[in-house]
Parts: sequence; structure tokens; C-alpha cells
Amino acid sequence: MRFDGKIKSWNDERGFGFIEPTQGGQEIFVHIKAFRGLHERPRTHQRVSFQVEVGPQGKKRAINAELIRAAPASRPSTRRGNPASWGTATLFVIPAFGIVVLLGYALGQPPLWLLGVYLGASILTFLVYAIDKSAAQSGAWRISEQTLHLLALAGGWPGALLAQQMLRHKSAKQEFRSVFWGTVGLNVMAFIFLASPYASHIIRH
Repeated sequence: MRFDGKIKSWNDERGFGFIEPTQGGQEIFVHIKAFRGLHERPRTHQRVSFQVEVGPQGKKRAINAELIRAAPASRPSTRRGNPASWGTATLFVIPAFGIVVLLGYALGQPPLWLLGVYLGASILTFLVYAIDKSAAQSGAWRISEQTLHLLALAGGWPGALLAQQMLRHKSAKQEFRSVFWGTVGLNVMAFIFLASPYASHIIRH
């Protein structure tokens, strides 16, 4: 027998949450592995269809769960509001930073090894995002958000940005994205400082 409900709470880092059945009653535990044909991450307040079984400890848990998609009429507005879409800021931030880098080397003297750091850190960060998404889908141990932010701050934010868009990972959690853009801002300011005459003066003395 199948039941309908909505996700009352969801811990995306640990891959589980609780469903509030439409017909009422106790909340039902659901793990990421209980979903079949999953094409997107579950989120709070999302409608679900599921079956129930009794676990080893006598507690009910959801199995064969499916996310209930919104009606076609609502899809355009959902896409417009999707944080993962290529918005104006996301679309132009990487080429805009490329211009900053060119100006930095044309007008200043930032270390040449910085280019290698950005490239290497971006590739590493993209791979780490891919590993974390795979772990999230399989219910395995996750990579901490702090680690992802540190990689972005260390110069891997272009790779992180591409991973968010291409892999649709960490692109809908507003709190994470706010911190992420903070690391981008700090990294860019650090590069501008290294390209300035003040940094050259400090290095020489």
C-alpha cells in the first residue's frame, strides 16, 4: 500500500529525514537509499509517495519512495527561481575574473605560480564536488562543507562554480551559497592585493 506525504525535515549532509503523512499519524523515517529513480535531491516540504515497512528495531521507515513533481503549469516559475540556473552573476563571474587576472599581470606583478594554483585547485575542487555528490546519492560518508569552502578560498572557486552548475550539487542551499560567494570575494581581493604595488614592496622588503 502506498501513502502520500511531504518531507517534514531533511538532513542533506547525512542523507535522511522524516516524512509527514498526508493522512496524519507519526512521522516516517526516510533514508536517501529509499528513493528510487532519484534525479534531484530531496528537500523540505517536497511531496513524496512511499510505502512503509517496520525496521529491525520495530520503527516504521519509508521504502520505494518517489518524489512527486509539480504540475507542468508550475514548472516555468520553478525554473526561473532555481538557484542552480545560470543567473547573470554566475554566468559572468568567471570571465570577469579572467579580465581581472589579465589586468593584474598587465599592470602589476602577481606571482606567475598563481595561475597554476588556480588551475590545479579548480580541477581538484571539481573532483571533490563530484565525489561528494556521488556519496550523497549512495548515502556514503560526505565531505564537509567547511572543506569545500576552504578549497574555494584557496583558489578552487572557479572549479566549484562549474561543479555546482554542471553537477547540480550544492546549488540550492542558500546558506552554503552565501558562504561560498564570501570565499570568492575574499579570494579575488587577495589576488588584487598580490597584483598591487604594495604587495611587491612588501615582498622586496
